[in-house]
Amino acid sequence: MADGTRLDEATLAARLARLDGLLDHLEETPGPTAREALEAVRALAEVYGEALARVLDRADARLSGALAEDELLAHLMVLHGIHPEPVRARVARQVERLRGELRERGGDLELVGIDGAVVRVRLTVRGCGSSSAGILDAVREAVLGVAPELEAVEQVRDAPAPAFVPLDTLTHRARQPRVAP
Repeated sequence: MADGTRLDEATLAARLARLDGLLDHLEETPGPTAREALEAVRALAEVYGEALARVLDRADARLSGALAEDELLAHLMVLHGIHPEPVRARVARQVERLRGELRERGGDLELVGIDGAVVRVRLTVRGCGSSSAGILDAVREAVLGVAPELEAVEQVRDAPAPAFVPLDTLTHRARQPRVAP
């Protein structure tokens, strides 16, 4: 980075995982040095967040949209509460993208709504041996990836059709209207 090279996605993911591990270790380490290190990280993150907010302040709608399409930048914008797109729009766009993929495989996905920090979706899976559990996990990961400020993605199930026919409908014949001769 100081030498102008850019991180590819795999290297970036590895760095983020390493950073998470280091921060977890610092949080578990007692003493003033660990507390000061965490304070330094928080201060640095705030300064970088302010810098990103200033970039967005100067960006037109086209540039803001392009920046928000970058996964890393989008996460940082959400982290700092400066994402230019409302959470509902981000979730709806992601659900529509996933819906297209599911329809190719015979399934369907629909955004039912967002209640507080919970996204509700209707998921339909078709096919031999298909299970909605694994697909719902993938939907959850993808949706929370674009809206990490949310807490959960839950599947809404339609009320099941009655499993039996009421007895009284079988024992009473429908009356036929009398037709005058």
